[in-house]
Amino acid sequence: MPMDDIYHMPGHLIRRAQQIAVSIFLEECAPVDLTPVQFAALVTVRDNPGIDATRLSALVAFDRSTLGNVLERMEAKELILRSGSKDDKRIKVLHLSPKGERILLEAEPLAQRAQERILAPLAPEDREAFMRMLGQLVELNNDASRVPLRLDAVRSSDAA
Repeated sequence: MPMDDIYHMPGHLIRRAQQIAVSIFLEECAPVDLTPVQFAALVTVRDNPGIDATRLSALVAFDRSTLGNVLERMEAKELILRSGSKDDKRIKVLHLSPKGERILLEAEPLAQRAQERILAPLAPEDREAFMRMLGQLVELNNDASRVPLRLDAVRSSDAA
């Protein structure tokens, strides 16, 4: 296989697209000093107050050990609060701190602008088709991921 073939492989292109997306996100969100994973965690904790790290990991499709490090940094930045669950003190539940709420409010339009910039080079009709196909590709290959997205984690969190 010639080296040029690598540049046309879906895995290579998806990895490059991820690098570009992260760069644009970090540039847009520099004023609030958030990474894409921190932003996803803040949104998910806001929408699921009292969630534990295991369920959060399932909802953002990020491995538990790396997410634990992310949560430690977020706690050090006073963006989240971790406390023992009232039902099981061994389980730490997560809530946004007042600072986390303020940062998230400021970050949301910045993150939205990043998403728009990522797709801006495409014609409007191509953006829609790209997002549809990318969503389909991710959904159909979800179980092949090392950390599959588990939306049912919300329902099991609500039932607890």
